[in-house]
Amino acid sequence: MRQGIACSRRGFARGAMAAGSALLMPAWLRAGSIWPRGKKKPVTAAAPQGATGQDSLRAHAAASGLLYGAAVRPDLLDADGMAAAGTTDGYTQLVGAQCGIVVAENAMKWAALRPSADRFDFAQADKLVRFADLMGQQVRGHNLCWHEALPAWFQSAATKGNAQRLLVEHIQTVAGHFRGRIQSWDVVNEAIEPNDGRPDALRKTPWLDLIGPGYIELAFQTAAQADPAAKLVYNDYGIELDTQEQMVKRGQVLLLARRLKARGIPIHAIGVQSHLQADGPQPGQGLLSFIRELAKIGLDVYITEMDVKTTEPPATPDVEDAAVAKVYADYLTMVLEEPNVPAALTWGLINGQSWLNSQHRNSNGIVQRPLPFDDELKPTPAFFALRSVIDRAYVRAPQAAKPGANPAALPDDLYKPFAVPGSPTGQPAKPESQR
Repeated sequence: MRQGIACSRRGFARGAMAAGSALLMPAWLRAGSIWPRGKKKPVTAAAPQGATGQDSLRAHAAASGLLYGAAVRPDLLDADGMAAAGTTDGYTQLVGAQCGIVVAENAMKWAALRPSADRFDFAQADKLVRFADLMGQQVRGHNLCWHEALPAWFQSAATKGNAQRLLVEHIQTVAGHFRGRIQSWDVVNEAIEPNDGRPDALRKTPWLDLIGPGYIELAFQTAAQADPAAKLVYNDYGIELDTQEQMVKRGQVLLLARRLKARGIPIHAIGVQSHLQADGPQPGQGLLSFIRELAKIGLDVYITEMDVKTTEPPATPDVEDAAVAKVYADYLTMVLEEPNVPAALTWGLINGQSWLNSQHRNSNGIVQRPLPFDDELKPTPAFFALRSVIDRAYVRAPQAAKPGANPAALPDDLYKPFAVPGSPTGQPAKPESQR
């Protein structure tokens, strides 16, 4: 048995009783027993009385020592209104109520931060960090080095003679600007692609072309110097399933992690993006083995960009919602039992804002319903699936709360019609490519 398997479930009991739903708990938990490890715990419907305060994802995650959070658009946040405790903005209140940790969808990428080679613009990124401080939330930084979301000037300005300086300067400036205020940085994003045919499986990118394979180590070393307190993460997609292609890529990510650790490069976690599908293959034993191999070399695993895509037209929206919720329940039931998985973030909170409903919408016209809240800010079946599984997760030491607003004090009536930019009722969003 793995260490910690006899952990108490007091955190869940506290959250459930605070929500007034103790009578709806399964018999084994009402009796105060611990579900035996090695047996599949029943997936029970979460009590749908509420979704804020002690009923929120943030509160339930904290009770199990987990961090739940989401990708956020700072341009939609009313940080000043929240500071004055007078905001009526539903999106702002929703983010504050549900997230113990937030990450910018685009505001910390190169294109957003560097309008020109010699100028940085931190306005939106600073807004997110200021909001998180007000709400007592932690912040993930995404990202310091990626081959996409590069500014327009990069292609003509970056050369083999100056690329190393540009990368070091960027990481020093950005990570240094937020020094001590970021829980974790996605230092290098999506650098593995076996299909590109290199023996080391590195993706052919401008960074590889201009600097060489050493750019990955350089990025991590520079980030560690710029912000010694931040957890440093390698983040990638397409490694969750046990299909042949994803198993090969997952193996190469593991080899990269081992190489970095063996060479003394500062790295603390692997980010598993977790863009899942409601239909088709699902994650299984191969992913669990990967997570446990990372634990052996001292690395955590963060679930960084979770959502659930629908590829086949569903019979009804309710059918789609049920399928999406089941994927969340099955996936998190599996991964959150691993002690080295301390955080899970969805890539957004509201269906209409999802990248899957913008430039990546399916040609068959399916309106995606991949996230915990609908376009009126009402909790979806995915919300209740998330919350139920979080309650039954491996219990860790409680997450230390940052000073800031008490999410339990936020109003419970924030769920009202709200025109969400990027939804069918709002102005179409034009986000950058994002995974």
